Amino acid sequence: MKKLVRKLRNSDGENLSLPIHDGGSRPLDSQEQEELVRSLERSQAEQSRLWRTVFATLFFCYIAFLLYSIFHQASSPWELRYHAYFMEEMYSWMVISADWVAILACSFAIIGLIHESMLGTRWIKYSWYTGIVLAIFWLYYMLRLPKFRWDIIWLPFGPLSAAAICLYVDHLLTESSEEVRKLRAYMYSYKAS
Repeated sequence: MKKLVRKLRNSDGENLSLPIHDGGSRPLDSQEQEELVRSLERSQAEQSRLWRTVFATLFFCYIAFLLYSIFHQASSPWELRYHAYFMEEMYSWMVISADWVAILACSFAIIGLIHESMLGTRWIKYSWYTGIVLAIFWLYYMLRLPKFRWDIIWLPFGPLSAAAICLYVDHLLTESSEEVRKLRAYMYSYKAS
């Protein structure tokens, strides 16, 4: 498979088609080419599903942590250290609201990862914009603290990082899918000639 990709990338653009030889001297017939492309499509779809599920699960765990954080802030305010830093700067309901917005941003990212279309990318971008607003909110209050706390830097950048990672993963998987589609198009262009 690596040889095939190298041959396609090293081609000069005019002669784009699937190789007609299997590496030895026997030419590949159109049935074998079709099977090769189908196996690449299956492999790409499985890998895409796997990686989307892995990152969606990771961000779902982050949402579970945020729910735990909300529960503790609501039941016993300022008990958690990373919230207690802001005791003098903001109200408890503001912290809880910010955590809900972080959950919303991560939920948008998960929805975007699960949908493998342009609609999915749009959801991830919604997550990115929500993460930016949340980062501005937390950074404003972090800069008002008497001493800047590096141990809570994840508050402003957690959801924003989740959205950035989702955008990157979605881009890589979409690019991989596009390469397989190009391969199928090369096969059809070879058949047509």
